Amino acid sequence: MEIWLNQSSTDDFILLGIFSHNSTDTVLFSVVMIVFTVALCGNVLLIFLIYLDPRLHTPMYFFLNQLSLMDLMLVCTNVPKMAVNFLSGSKSISFVGCGTQIGLFVCLVGSEGLLLGLMAYDRYVAISHPLHYPILMNQKVCLQIVGSSWAFGVIDGLVQMVVVMTFPYCGLRVVNHFFCELLSLLKLVCIDTSVFEKVVFVCCVFMLLFPFSIIIASYARILGAVLHLRSTQSRKKALATCSSHLTAVSLFYGTAMFTYLRPQQYRTPSHDKVVSVFYTVLTPMINPLIYSLRNQEVMGALRKGLDHCRIGSQH
Repeated sequence: MEIWLNQSSTDDFILLGIFSHNSTDTVLFSVVMIVFTVALCGNVLLIFLIYLDPRLHTPMYFFLNQLSLMDLMLVCTNVPKMAVNFLSGSKSISFVGCGTQIGLFVCLVGSEGLLLGLMAYDRYVAISHPLHYPILMNQKVCLQIVGSSWAFGVIDGLVQMVVVMTFPYCGLRVVNHFFCELLSLLKLVCIDTSVFEKVVFVCCVFMLLFPFSIIIASYARILGAVLHLRSTQSRKKALATCSSHLTAVSLFYGTAMFTYLRPQQYRTPSHDKVVSVFYTVLTPMINPLIYSLRNQEVMGALRKGLDHCRIGSQH
């Protein structure tokens, strides 16, 4: 902590951002802010619906509630600071603020990745062992799944944050990004960070491939169980329960793998910024839409809530 305070009293970091102040970028910034607002409202609404409606007090919606909380925190980690800097014309971020962004971002991405992987196991149990589902997915198991997801992300975020923010930085602290992204920050370090970069790469591979292997294994078993169902209607119902999760997984892992597992020579700052906007803003907006618009139970809870508001306003 003393190192942090000493460093924070010297130079702030400068975020180059993603938008300039021409007319085209101003329109794009407005679009991003609209998406940010929809993501904010969508995740808050979904959390409240799951909390208030007893019909949604099931393991699947408990996991979905945590996923929305992670998305809500993720979208609030970087976008507000980006918006403040754009609107004020300032590009600075404090040393402590930069470290906080790194820690929160790594924590939330890691936690969400693992939770999405373990949610596939929940879908496998629901389809392959429906009669034993209440026993296999009891409250203790659900808490262990969510707790391990958060714990894994928090530990990873804290370790990477502490290590990166204890590196010596020299010269102009100009970060070619719109937030304190780990790999962009390492380019400003005065000492050789190749060993740490390799460790980070291995961590990214583990964080992505371990949950992804759970997803592949779970859905392979789900597919086998679905093929053994005799009724076409039962097959469609089983696949429908998995479609939302598969869509969310495709969005999250597609962008994450494209960002962190492609070779260094194919990485450019401009591409990294665009992809970062996708998984820090767009994906948190899409997730609640996927799980609400394609889910009759959530839509039913929403209609019930709107009816209560309408009746209350009439009185």
